[in-house]
Amino acid sequence: MAAWPVGAHSHIRGLGLDDKLEARPNSQGMVGQIRARKAAGVILKIIKQGKISGRAILMAGAPGTGKTAIAMAMSQELGDVPFTALAASEVYSMEISKTESLTQAFRRSIGIRIKEETEIIEGEVVEIQIDRSVTGVGPKTGKLTLKTTDMETIYDLGQKMIGSLTKEKVMAGDVIQIDKATGRITRLGRSFTRARDFDATGPDVKFVQCPDGELQTRKEVVHTVSLHEIDVINSRQQGFLALFSGDTGEIKSEVRDQINQKISGWCEEGKAEIVPGVLFIDEIHMLDMECFSFLNRALEGTMAPVVIMASNRGMARIRGTNYQSPHGVPIDFLDRLLIISTQAYNEDDIKQILKIRCDEEEVDMTEDALAVLTKVATTTSLRYAIHLISTGYMVAQKRKASKVDVVDIKRVSALFLDEARSVQYLTDYQDEFMFSEIAPSHGDRMAIDQPSA
Repeated sequence: MAAWPVGAHSHIRGLGLDDKLEARPNSQGMVGQIRARKAAGVILKIIKQGKISGRAILMAGAPGTGKTAIAMAMSQELGDVPFTALAASEVYSMEISKTESLTQAFRRSIGIRIKEETEIIEGEVVEIQIDRSVTGVGPKTGKLTLKTTDMETIYDLGQKMIGSLTKEKVMAGDVIQIDKATGRITRLGRSFTRARDFDATGPDVKFVQCPDGELQTRKEVVHTVSLHEIDVINSRQQGFLALFSGDTGEIKSEVRDQINQKISGWCEEGKAEIVPGVLFIDEIHMLDMECFSFLNRALEGTMAPVVIMASNRGMARIRGTNYQSPHGVPIDFLDRLLIISTQAYNEDDIKQILKIRCDEEEVDMTEDALAVLTKVATTTSLRYAIHLISTGYMVAQKRKASKVDVVDIKRVSALFLDEARSVQYLTDYQDEFMFSEIAPSHGDRMAIDQPSA
């Protein structure tokens, strides 16, 4: 498991890479995995240039070597590029077919930037005047005075606009933007001319310049949606409410074909742009031959995202078959993949990761305790050592200590077994557990079932 400081998600910094794709071992980004981070940085550059759609990457390595962490860091640095994370075992737990769930994951990972021109009114609020009837019954009316540096205009307000202004808590001195088509009001901030006002000195107040030029302008607005959202909205069975409930069900291929044709037309007219995103499938070895065959075909499609997969298996049996293959992935599919290998961490990297985890969990630890914990991680596993940080902190609190010391690490290490000690304990005392008999293998059962000659 790799670690990086909270907030380290600026351009390439989360992976610890600079513009020349040179890894910095002790940067403010991730720790260790120099070669894997270099490879991930190259992939990021190509994704941002839109030149790698329909490709697949496999992150292969032993458990606890930072495969998922690198994928999550990549997702942070992609910005508005769609990113979908999926565990391979989820494919079998859905109420829809395997291929449908994979199709939906693919289409969630493909974004469409739809461009449209809209008329907006943008200016600084000079005055809001709302007229109420004497009886208090009936629609409200009012006037809104807006200005720019060049002009000032008074607009008549209806009941809907008055409600929107009240909801947004707009007052004199605010710079607002009104979408003429929808009537939506957006507060951009407080005008700099009102910076001295006593009622606008809160720390969360944003000050902006008063707009210049015309009050009414045409502006290009870009909406980014995923293909799957368009599928759901256009599927009559489900409707747009399925976006909120999550229960989308099966979507007909005819609906998707029509949507693809429409979007292709928009792209030719310059109204839309396809943004191939990233689909991350963890534990790829859990998929079976049907899923791999589907992925083979799906990656050849004209609209396909970048598929990043992760596997911690070596030579493993392909699910649903008796054949063994590297990483539990069929050879023909493996031939399609760019493979990024992650290696075991060295002692310095482990110490740095543990120190970052202590900072994130707000745990003070002595240098001696950190050295002992690093030794524990090298002899057992990094994940086990990370679990001992919070438990060691609880033991230190019990003895009213301000810092976790060596005695606390030894105490929790004795209380909680690591995987190797647990296996050894079971081996030594397996006769005392229930159902400890070893079942006969498939070949032995065949021999038992055969009648003697």
